[in-house]
Amino acid sequence: MNLEALIKDQAKSAQYMVDEITHIIKTFEKRAPGSKGEFQAAEYMAEVLKNDCGCETVYIEEFDENPDSFFGWIWITFTLMFLSIPFLFIAPVVSILLIVAGWTLCILQFGMYKKAIDKLFEKKVGHNVTAIKKCKGEVKRRIIFNGHIDAAWEWPVNYALGGVGFEGHAVISALGTLYYLGIASMQAIKGGLFKGIKPGTSLYKAALKGLLFAPFWAGMYFMWNRNRVVDGANDNLSGCYIGIAILKALRDNGIELENTEVGVILNGSEEAGLRGSKAWCEAHKGEFQDVPTFIYSYDTIHDPKYLMANYRDLNGTVKADKDVTDLFVEAAEELGIKCIKGWVPPLGGATDNAAYTQAGFRSTGITGLNHKLEDYYHTRRDTYDNMNLQGLGECFAVSVKVLEKFDNGAKQ
Repeated sequence: MNLEALIKDQAKSAQYMVDEITHIIKTFEKRAPGSKGEFQAAEYMAEVLKNDCGCETVYIEEFDENPDSFFGWIWITFTLMFLSIPFLFIAPVVSILLIVAGWTLCILQFGMYKKAIDKLFEKKVGHNVTAIKKCKGEVKRRIIFNGHIDAAWEWPVNYALGGVGFEGHAVISALGTLYYLGIASMQAIKGGLFKGIKPGTSLYKAALKGLLFAPFWAGMYFMWNRNRVVDGANDNLSGCYIGIAILKALRDNGIELENTEVGVILNGSEEAGLRGSKAWCEAHKGEFQDVPTFIYSYDTIHDPKYLMANYRDLNGTVKADKDVTDLFVEAAEELGIKCIKGWVPPLGGATDNAAYTQAGFRSTGITGLNHKLEDYYHTRRDTYDNMNLQGLGECFAVSVKVLEKFDNGAKQ
């Protein structure tokens, strides 16, 4: 199938995306993970997929979650860090255990997106949307476009100081924990596990100097503001509407594919540690395996300079499907659109692709932002009037080209 007409109309589709995103933000409540606003947006986009995009199968699924846990580890971890200091003067082994426990929570809950402490936090209900547009003939392949519905809680430090300030604050705080781990370890080796540091010693002076880290640790309690939810126009209604816009353009142009199903999955609660996509994968384990199925997860499609196919995800720990990723890069090259071969680096978080890949689906993550934090990322600046039509249009065009190539048998 030749889809050149859709590619040429990329500007129209980009404007459609912005108009729809503006409508959602102006009409519905804030879309925190597991919130009423997230559900309202899910219902609305499900109706769009059914009525405007012609999807024969559209359904919304619920899942249980504890969204505050994803950043709640910060409160626990740094409370443990503060408690470790007095134990330097009583029993350094306790300091070591407290610091190690804090780091373990950080690595499990944020570094690996595990559910290490979820049950300590309030239970809520999230929602996923699944839509499938059938093909005319026998199903021989399937492509699914994915985005997440929810929006992030604001990161006040990034809003006030920018990415350098945000990351610098986190790095200094982490170095402070390692500083005290070093002091505790030296005292344990030198004086014994249960013999505290004595006043006047070099370690005593070092421990007092380390209190310079205390304000940074205290600031970590305010790294996220659960009382302010951003609009999330770019992160990530932009990702949701890439797939929706493709399906609408196909219908508006009277195009029906012969042997390729086109689907859209819209996950809730990505900002709570991929809880929506993880729940979707659990609910659909063993499904969508009948024919070659590619999943493209879009997240924060904004700046065309940073359109990126991510070969690794989840802080660099999860490897995306190479063929799925390569197909996007090749489509961009054919259209003469810049697309970086990149990855979601350590401290960069994840896209929903990580959950799909871990569950055995053939998937990749597509982003459109600098992985060095932008001033709108997770701040109140992520608004409908701060979107990039060129970035949306070019990502749409490349995605349509991916669909064209996939429909013609590429990478299968």
